[in-house]
Amino acid sequence: MSEEHRETGTGWPQPAEPGRPSGPAGEPDPRPDAPDPDELSPLAPVEPAAPEQEGVPEPAEEPGASAAGAKPAPVSRRLTSAGAMIAVLLALLGFTLVVQLKTTSTDPTLAATREEDLVRISSDLDSRERRLRQDIEALEESQRQLRSGEQGRQAALEEATRRADELGILAGTLPAVGPGLSVRFEGPDKAVEAERILDAVQELRGAGAEAMQIAGADGTAVRIIASTYFVDASGGGLVVDGRRLSGPYVISVIGDPATLRTALNIPGGVVASVEEAGGNVTPVDSEAVEVSQLHAPIKLEHARPVS
Repeated sequence: MSEEHRETGTGWPQPAEPGRPSGPAGEPDPRPDAPDPDELSPLAPVEPAAPEQEGVPEPAEEPGASAAGAKPAPVSRRLTSAGAMIAVLLALLGFTLVVQLKTTSTDPTLAATREEDLVRISSDLDSRERRLRQDIEALEESQRQLRSGEQGRQAALEEATRRADELGILAGTLPAVGPGLSVRFEGPDKAVEAERILDAVQELRGAGAEAMQIAGADGTAVRIIASTYFVDASGGGLVVDGRRLSGPYVISVIGDPATLRTALNIPGGVVASVEEAGGNVTPVDSEAVEVSQLHAPIKLEHARPVS
C-alpha cells in the first residue's frame, strides 16, 4: 500500500489526512460519537508533524485562502484598467489647460476682463468701425465732388477761352486763318467806289464771313470789323477807318468758299454792279486764307454788361 493511504481497521484504506502524522497514534476514531483524542489526553496532546517531516506532503492551500497582504488577480486587473482611465483623463485635462493658457496668455488684459466688459469693448469697436466707414464714405463723396468741380471748372475755362478767341476774332484783336476767298476788285474809281466795296462786305457778312481784311495796291491793310467804315477819298481811292487805300483792292475773307462765292454772284449783286460800271471782280478760293491785320481794342464808355 502506498504512503498516501493508511489502515483504518475496517478493512478499507483511507487517504492520509493532511496535517496529521501517519501511524496508529494519529488515526482518528471511526465512530461518529467518539470523543476527540485531544480532549481525552490533555497531558499528552498529539502535535501534528512539521511540514518538513520526510514523506508527508505539504498541505494544499485552500481556494479562498491567501497570504497576509496579497491581492487577488482579478482585483489587480480592475485596478490597472481604472488607473489607465484616470491617466488618460488627467492627460486630457492637462492638454485642455495648456491650450486655454496659451489662448489667454496672448492678451493678459482681456484674460482678466469680465464677460460684461468684453461685450462692451466689442460694442465700442463695432461703433468705431461704423464711424470710420461713414468718414471714408464722406471723404470719397468729397473727392468725387472735387473731381466733378475740377472737371466743371476746366470745362468752363475751356469754354471761356474758346468764346474769348471767337470774340477776339470778331473784334479784330486776334489774327485768324482758315478756308475762304481772296476777292480782287479792279477798274475805274467809279466801279470800285466806297459804296460798292461796302455792299460787297455786307454780302460777305451775310454769307457767313467770320473774319475779313482789305488791302490796297501798296500792301496797306485794314482789319474789317462791325464798326469799320468806307469813304471815297478825294483824288481817288478809299479811306477805310481813317486809312487811305488805293486800288486795286483785295478783300481776304474766311468762311465757306462756295457760300461766299454764291453771295457775290447773285443776280443784281456785287459782281453784276461792278461789271456794269466797267470794273471786274475776281474771287479765288483758298484753303488757308490769313487775316493777320489787327484792330485796336475799342474802349467802351457807356455800354456795360447786364448783371
